[in-house]
Amino acid sequence: MATQTATQHLKYDRTLGYAAMDARGFYYPVSLTIRPDGQMFIQGRSHDGDTRGARITVMDYESNYGGDFGSYGSNDGQFTWPTDIAVDSDNNLYVADEYLQRISKFDREVNFVNKWGVKGSGPGQINGPAGLTLDSEDNLYVSDHRNGRIQVFTTDGEFIRAFGSAGDGVGQLNLPWGITVAPGGDLFVADWRNDRIQRFTTEGQFVRTYGESGSGDGQLNRPASVAVDEDGYLYIADWANERVQILDPDGCFVQKIYGEATDSVWAQDYLDSNPDEKGARSQSDLEQYHLLDTDDPHEIASHIEPIFWSPICVELFDDKLFILERNRHRIQVYKKNN
Repeated sequence: MATQTATQHLKYDRTLGYAAMDARGFYYPVSLTIRPDGQMFIQGRSHDGDTRGARITVMDYESNYGGDFGSYGSNDGQFTWPTDIAVDSDNNLYVADEYLQRISKFDREVNFVNKWGVKGSGPGQINGPAGLTLDSEDNLYVSDHRNGRIQVFTTDGEFIRAFGSAGDGVGQLNLPWGITVAPGGDLFVADWRNDRIQRFTTEGQFVRTYGESGSGDGQLNRPASVAVDEDGYLYIADWANERVQILDPDGCFVQKIYGEATDSVWAQDYLDSNPDEKGARSQSDLEQYHLLDTDDPHEIASHIEPIFWSPICVELFDDKLFILERNRHRIQVYKKNN
């Protein structure tokens, strides 16, 4: 069950990260973005019981730790319910916050620059900003979650245009979440409540839909994030099915991945410095299939440590797919099987 495939388009490479509410690690992360130099930024959201994890962790593919910034709150540079993070061509960072109803901007040295956002449904107003992405001209696209639309802004927050409307018809959106501008130039939207991926031009013209409700191959259940490679393949965080699916450019099913994580460098460092916990872990059953009598993907995911538990964000970089897991506070990395 760890990995089920029709074609081995991707193969497991490594696991990154570690659960920590401060310093090296992240806690209930929701999004990640990667700069052209390979520096990774992981947005932690934490939870109401302990807000210390509401920060951005900086690291790279080799697990080198670059510090962190931000904290829980409503002041400049703080987050309350962050949802997504994106980077522009000048390496400025943008963070969406669905509680504060705003977008915050940080420069390449991660200094706070400015913020904008007014709650509402009018042009330029937002209600639950979720996914963020930028096009080749550095226009910022925001999935306006509760308004069921996409809005476009300059990187200084000036409104450009909006498109889409709430509903389940062609080109309509119901609680859209993750979005991405593909290398070919079109915008792909994880239409969360409609269980599909929708494709638009960046001007807002509907192109096509991928997926339908269900748990079968090519079917989706609350997709949270989508990435598209240069060949047009779609990589979808099939969140409520606890898996990642790959579709070809025609929307045909290619592969589904359930996860096969190993200990990350940070996790191994922790275990090596805590021999009692290392010993207890070595004797633990981390794959409790024999204890399960259920087909509920959430129940299964919570008991089987190597597999995904709440895969919430997918990101492509350097022929690798980075899959962020909210409930296990880690990233699983897969390489293209060229």
